[in-house]
Amino acid sequence: MSATHTETSSRPAQPDTERVDGQTVATLSERTTLPLARAINEGLRAAMAADERVLLMGEDIGPLGGVFRVTDRLQADFGSARVLDTPLAEAGIVGSAIGLAMRGYRPVIEIQFDGFIFPAFNQIVTQLAKIRARHDGRVDMPVVIRVPYGGHINSIEHHEESPEAYFAHTPGLRVVAPSTPNDAYWMIQQAIASNDPVLFFEPKAKYWQKGEVDPAAPAAGLHQTRIARTGTDCTVVGHGAMVTTLLQAAEVAQSEGTSLEVVDLRSVSPIDYEPLLASVRKTGRLVVAQEAVGNASIGSEIAATVAERAFYSLQAPVLRVSGYDVPFPAAAVESLYLPDADRVLEAVDRTMHY
Repeated sequence: MSATHTETSSRPAQPDTERVDGQTVATLSERTTLPLARAINEGLRAAMAADERVLLMGEDIGPLGGVFRVTDRLQADFGSARVLDTPLAEAGIVGSAIGLAMRGYRPVIEIQFDGFIFPAFNQIVTQLAKIRARHDGRVDMPVVIRVPYGGHINSIEHHEESPEAYFAHTPGLRVVAPSTPNDAYWMIQQAIASNDPVLFFEPKAKYWQKGEVDPAAPAAGLHQTRIARTGTDCTVVGHGAMVTTLLQAAEVAQSEGTSLEVVDLRSVSPIDYEPLLASVRKTGRLVVAQEAVGNASIGSEIAATVAERAFYSLQAPVLRVSGYDVPFPAAAVESLYLPDADRVLEAVDRTMHY
C-alpha cells in the first residue's frame, strides 16, 4: 500500500457547472475514482472552463476524442473553435501553437503517439524552447505538449517509445510525467498555468488504471518529487508507468523481508532532488528504473547527481534498470525488453549484498 493512500469514496462525483460561451459545462467538484485518461480529460475541462484562452489542438481530438479518448466530449462542450482537429503535420501543429502563444492564447497540443513527436523536434528544441530567453523573458510561451508515451500496449516502434530524455536535455523546456490519476488531473492544470513550455508525458499503459482524484486541492507542485511508499533498506526511483512497477516490486520485497522506499519523480526537468537525496541518506542504497534506454538517460543523470551529492551516505553503487540499448522490439517480445518487477528486484538484491 502506498504511504499516501487515502480512503476512496464509493460515490460518483457530482459535477459542478460553469458557464462557457453561454453554455453550462460540468466540471469535477468532489473526490471520486477515475481512470488516468479520464482524470486528464477532467483536468483539461477544468482548465478550459476557468480560462477561455486555453484551447486544444491535435490529430483526431475533436469528435473522435483522440485515439485514447482523452479529449472525449471536449469539442462538444467547448466548440470547434477551442478544440481543433488538425492535419497530420506535427511540425505545423507546434508552429501554430507557438504563434498562438505569442498572441496570448494557452494552447495544449496532442502528439498522437510518442514516436510521432520527432517530425516536430526542430520546432520544439530550436524555437519553442528558446523564445522566452531570446526575448529576455518578455514573451511568455505557455504551450503544453501532451505526449502519450511508453510501452506495455503490444504495438510497434514509434508507438511505445520513451523519448523524454531528448527534451529534458533541452534548456527552456519543462518535462513532467504523472503516475496517478490525481497527479494527472492536477499536473495538466499546473502545466497549462505555466508560462514556460511543458512536455507532458502521459504513461499510456496506465490510461485505464483507476485511482482517487481529489479536486479540492493539488497534493504537490508541478515539479515536486513524491514519496509513494516509505521504506528503510533501499530506495527505488522512477517516473510515469514505472512507479507502478516499483510499487509491485516493493510488495514482493516486503514479503521477503526487505523494505523499499519508492520515490516518484513526477518531473524529469527540473528534478526535485531533495526528497530523493533524503531518502538515499536514510537507506544508503539506490536503484533507478525507467523504460527508456539506459545510455545518456534520465537514470544516468540521477545516478551521477546522487553520487555527487550523497556519496558518503551510499553503502553500495547506484544501480540502473532500463530498457536495452536497442531499437524498440516487436510486440511479441516487448515484455523481454521492458523492465519489470523481477528486474528491479534483481538489482535490489545486488545492491543489498555489496
